[in-house]
Amino acid sequence: MIEDRDRLASTEARDVALECIEAGIEAGHPRTVVRDAVTLDGDTLRVGDATYDLREYEEIVVLGGGNAAAHVAVALETVLGDRIDRGIVVTDDPVETERVTVREGDHPVPSERGVEGTRALLEAAETATEDTLVLAAITGGGSALMAAPAGDVSLADLQSTTDALLASGADIHEINAVRKHLSALKGGRLARRVAPATVASLILSDVVGNDLSVIASGPVAPDESTFDDALAVLERYEIDAPDAVVDRLERGAAGEIAETPEADDPAFESVSNHVVADGMTVLEAARGAAAGRGYETLVLSSRVRGEARDAATTHVAIAEESRATGTPVEPPAVILSGGETTVTVRGDGTGGPNQEFATSAALELGSGQDVGITVAAVDTDGIDGATDAAGGVADWTTVEDADAARAALADNDVYPYLESRDGLVVTGPTGTNLNDLRVLVVR
Repeated sequence: MIEDRDRLASTEARDVALECIEAGIEAGHPRTVVRDAVTLDGDTLRVGDATYDLREYEEIVVLGGGNAAAHVAVALETVLGDRIDRGIVVTDDPVETERVTVREGDHPVPSERGVEGTRALLEAAETATEDTLVLAAITGGGSALMAAPAGDVSLADLQSTTDALLASGADIHEINAVRKHLSALKGGRLARRVAPATVASLILSDVVGNDLSVIASGPVAPDESTFDDALAVLERYEIDAPDAVVDRLERGAAGEIAETPEADDPAFESVSNHVVADGMTVLEAARGAAAGRGYETLVLSSRVRGEARDAATTHVAIAEESRATGTPVEPPAVILSGGETTVTVRGDGTGGPNQEFATSAALELGSGQDVGITVAAVDTDGIDGATDAAGGVADWTTVEDADAARAALADNDVYPYLESRDGLVVTGPTGTNLNDLRVLVVR
């Protein structure tokens, strides 16, 4: 899974950290989690805690999108076979399917092919009837991949707004509040398109707290955010959005455009949402891998958020305390966390939150000359920021020149820095997206 793994695993601690990463990602793959969440017994389909009598439906359709959507489709085909009649998913990680059409898009910034694929997805949704069972594959990355600019908003408008939001330091709730109100699909609008069909969604969550309205911008979930909320995000982060974006949001705030549907909307009467994997899925598997290597384990939280470099300082401090006093866990130990950190971009370099976490942690380790702590951090979809790296791994050997490391962070240019220090973790597309995974090995 990890490119040049043998070279990266130059110490036992690095090897343990990488093994934890691989175990976590594998545990969150759709082939694993869908097998556990979906079963077929005769004509009875179980999805999570809900059951469906397939004799009541004339067709079964798979619709959705996200980094892992095609893999979810394959897993559903394994369970249901030719009982699936048709379907469309939009993803940036295509795999071969038998009955579901896979359309390609781009992430984290939407693209023209994503718009075309989403247009086909919406057309397929329109043909659903009350005799249709829709299995919705909703995974992280769906906000960018299922691009459906609404009204007079163009793809270019959507791209520039997305770029600015991603660079601003805004969290995913704030970013998606804007994206939902610029979309013909997000914020529950896909549920309106398929109504009155029955919908059972399978969700792989990349959002802290599993807020259904935020995961892939909640295409089949109720939405409580408003046009006013979206405008407030642009103002808070001083986003210079295109005129068409501002005009749509202002018209919506004035009541000229309908809000996204809330929980009492009839579109949700036949919708059930099932989170089949999330950040804890990854953390539990990583913890099992560490325990199998003889390490004590501690999961700090699956909900860590905030600026990546600040989170790194706190994590290293906890690992140092463990090493010095045995609190909160006695070494040898592996300390784990999940969630989603952010980066406020002030430079023009290349990198991502997990690469910044690893670089900032390396600075802390180098300043203390602590040879007993190793840090790894990745985004489980294999895409950290807008790079081809999943994240980074670092220890006391990573930083030889502290000024160079600080300069890389200041310019948000940590990708080439980690690459030059044998600290870049590259996996390629992983088939899942369950947010970040951070591993600290304390000897």
